[in-house]
Amino acid sequence: MAIYHCTINIFSRGAESQLSAVGSAAYRSGEKITNEYDGITHDYTRKKGIVHTEILLPPHAPPEFADRSTLWNSVEKIEKAKNSQLAREIEAALPRELDREQQIRLVREYVQDNFVSAGMCADIAIHDKNNGNPHAHIMLTMRPLEQSGEWGAKSKKEYILDKNGQRIKLKSGNYKVRKIDLMDWNDKGKAEVWRRAWADVTNKYLAEQNIPQRIDHRSYERQGIEQIPTVHMGVAATQMERKGIVTEKGEKNRQIREQNRLLKEVKRRIAGLEKWVKEKSAEKDSQSINPFHSPQPPTLLELLNTAMQQAGQPDSRYGKIRDLKTFAKAVSFLQVNNISTLSELQETLSKMKKRYWNTNSEIKQTEKLLHERKELIDQAENYLQYRDYHKAYKQTKPKKQEDYAERYRTELALYDRAERYLKEHLGSDTKLRPKAWKAEVADLTAQKDRLYREMRKLKDEVAEAETVKRCVEQAIPPTEQRKERSKAHDMSL
Repeated sequence: MAIYHCTINIFSRGAESQLSAVGSAAYRSGEKITNEYDGITHDYTRKKGIVHTEILLPPHAPPEFADRSTLWNSVEKIEKAKNSQLAREIEAALPRELDREQQIRLVREYVQDNFVSAGMCADIAIHDKNNGNPHAHIMLTMRPLEQSGEWGAKSKKEYILDKNGQRIKLKSGNYKVRKIDLMDWNDKGKAEVWRRAWADVTNKYLAEQNIPQRIDHRSYERQGIEQIPTVHMGVAATQMERKGIVTEKGEKNRQIREQNRLLKEVKRRIAGLEKWVKEKSAEKDSQSINPFHSPQPPTLLELLNTAMQQAGQPDSRYGKIRDLKTFAKAVSFLQVNNISTLSELQETLSKMKKRYWNTNSEIKQTEKLLHERKELIDQAENYLQYRDYHKAYKQTKPKKQEDYAERYRTELALYDRAERYLKEHLGSDTKLRPKAWKAEVADLTAQKDRLYREMRKLKDEVAEAETVKRCVEQAIPPTEQRKERSKAHDMSL
């Protein structure tokens, strides 16, 4: 099934990444490239699963940039600062429903329309190890190209002026300035545009092949889908589940799917009851809903009592209802909730609906907090577990760093991800509190269990209301039968 996965990252010099722009390009393409900036040769010619690579260039780019080594060494050379942004990477999952040629054309069209047409050079690599996870790596240049083919400036400095229009002088003697980007490629809104564009072009290719599946770049909440998102399985867990091996992530997703079925079912059944009450209330002619032709229409309890008394008469239309327990449940529901009319039943249903949405909202919030805390714990544990690998890498001589990074690539990648995640979510508060976070997880888990118990209790109450509906429908015949009965009644007068 087609899934949506599209992430955007930036490679910066001096960041904690173990690969430069040249090294990253070599790794993704499976090539051997020497980085002229630091003299390190990156050899990934033994890497497997690389099924397609190509470079796309804007018309005014130097033709020699079609060579991967020339392109990325040119990027490394033009960037002088220790913290320069070298490249942007977009990683996107490819639909397994498309064949290889269709996947390539999909990526090529996406890159050409969104990046190359804007002046970026793009380096594409498609990976597929036949494990159900085909995906594309798209490396993009960050600096604009002049029409002459030379690299242009990313930004310029602008003096900050005071209210009198004068430059503001700092204690150091310099004037206060701010950086102005010359391109909009780093604007926050661009990420949304590019992520949406990936969904759009993917859906276009799926539609052209008459494949019904579609993907959406928006979260369930933004799509208006009342559903808890499942967790990303990853390749390892997916393969284990296919072999019949139960994994923690797989079990979590099974639980989430069961919970989503519960939420969806309760919502659907309440809506069905409300629709039924509305239809019955719209029948204004008292005779049309009054099987007894009394001056006043009977109450719901009267209808149920009469139906219950006649349930044992097999020749009557009430003989179809033989389970007296059903009547008892319906009567009990009406009595407990002080319901005698359809309008009072509607009020009770409205309260149920409100309870549903309140509980649903609390469940979502609790699930979100629970996921965030669990992820924080996992990343903190990874940070502590793999910190020594990072220290050893930093202490390794430059010429041997590549071998070390290749040998411990997984450990270093897990450390990098953990460090970035903790910096992003903890900010200046760098103290790790796994014990306190685990206590929060326990409290949130207990709260989640309580909320789902409330939802299941609400489901039971909805079922009781449905017994009222079934019994009333037996007491009040269908519209055509009512018309015939009314006609016969009139003729007997």
